[in-house]
Amino acid sequence: MSATRIMKRKVTFSFAAPQAQDVRLVGDFSNWEQNPIAMKRLKNGQWKTTVALETGQHEYRYLMDGKWIDDPNCSAKVPNSFGSQNCLCFVS
Repeated sequence: MSATRIMKRKVTFSFAAPQAQDVRLVGDFSNWEQNPIAMKRLKNGQWKTTVALETGQHEYRYLMDGKWIDDPNCSAKVPNSFGSQNCLCFVS
């Protein structure tokens, strides 16, 4: 038997929200809000985190102070089962 090697790449997510108190990255890679990824606030009001993601397509959104927010820098989106949209991240 040969083992299949899973490729992961580091992906940086950033979101401008100087007024926010807390921003979390959630997606299919974090089991959505079950394992939210805390983002770090930078002095310029950007929130940032880097995660290792498997190659392929991933759906995600941000939780800003408990509210679901789309990534304004992402143009690729798909409908979700809640009547809104999820952002898409492609990892090659």
